[in-house]
Amino acid sequence: MGADNRRLNWVLGGAALSLLLLPWYKIRGGFFGFDWLGDLASKPDLWPGLLQAFLGRWQLWPILLLMGGAAWLRFGMASGNRRGRWLIRIGILGLIWMIVEGLSVGMRGWNWGLLDATFGEVSGQPAFGAGALILAVVFTCLISFGAAERGALKGDAFILTSIAMLILLVSTFVLYPILSIFTGAFQDFDGSFTSEGVRRNIVDPKIWSLSCLTGGYCGVAWRTFFLAICTATTTTLLGLAFALVATRTRFPFKKSLRLLTVLPIITPPFVVGLALIMLLGRSGTLTQLIETATGWELGRWIYGLTGIWLAQVLSFTPIAFLVLIGVVEGVSPSMEEASQTLRAGRWRTFRKVSLPLMAPGLANAFLIGFIESMADFGNPLVLGGSGGVLSTEIFFSVVGAQNDPSRAAVLAGVLLFFTLSAFLAQRLWLSGRSFATVGGKGDGGNHALLPARVAWPVISVVTLWSLFTIVVYTMILFGGFVKLWGLDHSLTFEHYIRAFGVSFDGGLRWTGVAWDSFWTTMTIALIAAPLTAAVGLLTGWLIARQKFPGKAVFEFALMMSFAIPGTVIGISYIMAFNLPPIQMTGTALILVVCFVFRNMPVGVRGSVAAMAQLDGSLDEASLTLGANSGRTLRRVILPLLRPAIMAALVYSFVRAITSISAVIFLVSAKYNMATAYIVGLVENGQYGVAIAYSSVLIVVMITVIAGFQLLVGERRLRRRPTPPVAKEATV
Repeated sequence: MGADNRRLNWVLGGAALSLLLLPWYKIRGGFFGFDWLGDLASKPDLWPGLLQAFLGRWQLWPILLLMGGAAWLRFGMASGNRRGRWLIRIGILGLIWMIVEGLSVGMRGWNWGLLDATFGEVSGQPAFGAGALILAVVFTCLISFGAAERGALKGDAFILTSIAMLILLVSTFVLYPILSIFTGAFQDFDGSFTSEGVRRNIVDPKIWSLSCLTGGYCGVAWRTFFLAICTATTTTLLGLAFALVATRTRFPFKKSLRLLTVLPIITPPFVVGLALIMLLGRSGTLTQLIETATGWELGRWIYGLTGIWLAQVLSFTPIAFLVLIGVVEGVSPSMEEASQTLRAGRWRTFRKVSLPLMAPGLANAFLIGFIESMADFGNPLVLGGSGGVLSTEIFFSVVGAQNDPSRAAVLAGVLLFFTLSAFLAQRLWLSGRSFATVGGKGDGGNHALLPARVAWPVISVVTLWSLFTIVVYTMILFGGFVKLWGLDHSLTFEHYIRAFGVSFDGGLRWTGVAWDSFWTTMTIALIAAPLTAAVGLLTGWLIARQKFPGKAVFEFALMMSFAIPGTVIGISYIMAFNLPPIQMTGTALILVVCFVFRNMPVGVRGSVAAMAQLDGSLDEASLTLGANSGRTLRRVILPLLRPAIMAALVYSFVRAITSISAVIFLVSAKYNMATAYIVGLVENGQYGVAIAYSSVLIVVMITVIAGFQLLVGERRLRRRPTPPVAKEATV
């Protein structure tokens, strides 16, 4: 009972802080600049919520009444089932009212004419500020504390609050932006609802035409879909080939293959496309060699779907390999041995036993390749030519001369439909099948080698593709050290000096043109990486260890952000957070939030997988000894999850630096990210500076990854040594 009241004291203290001291509405210059303190007396919009209510903003009075009711419950009613029920009601009503009044009242008054005609005029309001956001957290805590007083989840307030806060965050930063896409498609520039834009764009032949089947031109939706199918199929097959060579052959350079697969992951995505232009473009090195040797004019074949496909296969094959290597190694050797014992040959064993058991991994690799291709923005921008895809069409619908938000929303909806359909189809296909091998004992033995009819073609393909990848990356490095690629190959450091030059005139000065975006990128990535890891690991712990109503829906909503392409994320954030009630566009906060909730599913899955290796008795022992759930998580679970923490930190950091599809919509003049800056260099033809910048990013990522490894360390579990077996006495 004392703990219940202490929690409510903290919540009521937060409510008092938000209503009496903090500005209720957003401050243009930023809350943490504290410049607004000097204008506090002259600008009523900077005043806290209580004063705003007395100024005539009647929409804040229900919030004050609800908080008054919460205070009465704290001091006028003992903790228990009845008080918990009323706390839940107050929390739910408070959140609903904040959502309704925040969406209904805009900068100039009512957002919809029907409300104006019904209730009369109302003064406009800016976006929510620090006071309103803290009060939203307070209402969420009232719900979880009320549930704890009613005995939900054994009255564990930490678990209930964690679940409630995650639901609030996911609803705000995943579900709300997606809903904004569909509502934005039906809104005109003045905010009024209209279906004219949707009706015009949904039947546009430029989106849906299939004239290419009769020699014409296919619409952008089908071009993107066919490209994604081709990319996913090719990357899955190549990834499987690499995994088989690494595990089922005597190939002498297996370690080199693993190192080669890491490079595309830490490379900005469009850099591969740029290297292909240098190699196979109209003035590319290989193109000129072929024309000189044979007289054939290869033309501009690299620009279009063929070039995009080649760049995407180079970029995404390593991801397929990383997915499939564990699957191939996980196939039970005893199953293969049993097949061969029953006189099946190595080819039949591979085809009938090994390959079917790899089906879940192949489906996951195909899904990842499909979604990555759909979401890819950098390579189509560099190599697309006149054949654009959905991601680039969405971009030009927003920032181009068209300026057609309705078209962008329709295209984003089409892209989201394709990716979610693939995501659901994969889950449905795997849900009714079992790929588990029966048996609970450890599986010893070695995997069967590939049959010769498979081994030689697979090794040949892997070798040729590896050599091609090495040539492409050689072009990337070489392009940064020549004056003008294709015309003047004199060696120079000019591009690196222009990008990252420094001077010591009157002190250290960062004179390079890339420094501003570089420091912004590093700062945002280093902030987003630990937040992503923390949210992902907490969520994974809740999913793996706790049972609560709606858990399956909760997990699906979290994983759905993985299936949403980055382009859709970017445009949805613009539509959702460009106007009240939550306004973040043009700030560093929107970039951090985007990275956290875009990359969170990887931390969730890594945490769930790692938790599966930890016995639940560890949690139970800690709780039995008197520790609460929060202390158990901090002192027992997290130290044993260091590999998962490391993976989440590395992945989120790398993705924050290399991401472009969502970032291109969210950057501003003040907060410009490295990838967006490099795209601008490419568009202006400054290939040398772009490659030099990309090379520095690769080196920085390798260095920071090594730093994370040293900081987090490795999990070391002591194992009891196996006692020696006594030798039998010989007679």
